[in-house]
Amino acid sequence: MRFLKTFQRLSPTKIIVIGYCLIILLGTVLLLLPVSTRAGETTSFMDSFFTSTSATCVTGLIRYDTYTHWTLFGQLVILALIQIGGIGFMTIAISLVSLTKRKIVLSERVLMQEAVSAPQVGGIVRMTKLILWGTLLFEGLGAIALCFYFCPMLGAMKGIYFSVFHSVSAFCNAGFDLMGCF
Repeated sequence: MRFLKTFQRLSPTKIIVIGYCLIILLGTVLLLLPVSTRAGETTSFMDSFFTSTSATCVTGLIRYDTYTHWTLFGQLVILALIQIGGIGFMTIAISLVSLTKRKIVLSERVLMQEAVSAPQVGGIVRMTKLILWGTLLFEGLGAIALCFYFCPMLGAMKGIYFSVFHSVSAFCNAGFDLMGCF
C-alpha cells in the first residue's frame, strides 16, 4: 500500500523513465536465458543489457548479429522490445486499458500526454488509438511489400517472419535486421 502511494506521487516523467528501465531489465533477463541463443549458452549480462537497451531505445547498435546469435525466442524478445520502444510503452498500456472499457482517469491521461508529447490532455485516448492503428497499418503494409521479396527467396513461413521483423524494425527506425545469414 505504501509503494502505491509513493508511486502515485511520482511525476509523469519519472514514471515513464521507471517504466522503460523495467522493460529494459525484463528484456535483459529474457535475453540472458540459454533458450535465447543458438549456442544454448547464456549471453553475458552486459551484452544482454546492451542489446535490450539498444532495441528498446531503437538505436540499432548490436554486439552480436541478430540472426546468427539469437534463436527465434531471442529474436522475438528483441522484436517486442523494438515495438515497445518504437510505439512507446505508455501508448501500448493506454490501448490495453481502453480495450477493457475501463475509464481512463485524469492522472493516466496526463501521463500519456507526457509520453507522446501531446499539446493537450483532451483527445489523448483517441490519439492513442490512432497511433496504434496507424502503426499496425503501416507495419502491415510494409510486411506485405517485403513478402514479395522474402517469400520467394526463403519460403512462406520464414519469408513472412523476415518481412514482419524488418517492417517493424524499419517503421520504428531500430536498425535491427536478420540479414546476417546472407
